[in-house]
Amino acid sequence: MTSDPTVGAGEPRVVLLGRAGCHLCDEARAVVERVAAEVGVSWREVSVDEDPELLRRYAEQIPVTFVDGRRHDFWRVDEARLRAALR
Repeated sequence: MTSDPTVGAGEPRVVLLGRAGCHLCDEARAVVERVAAEVGVSWREVSVDEDPELLRRYAEQIPVTFVDGRRHDFWRVDEARLRAALR
């Protein structure tokens, strides 16, 4: 795995960094899943626990969302803001 979850050809428009057992990650996942389905974009989830560098960089901010390779939000995902970013 790369230490930058947003790099690579063919990457989905939304990347969610999270970890197991994180209730905020569960909430963020539901929002990302719903909005991505509504606007017809792909997304993926990456666990910070699988990459020491991601864990070091983002552990205190999870969940973290990236849209089109740029950090979009952390801790909570605002549904309206995400939808607007994907337009």
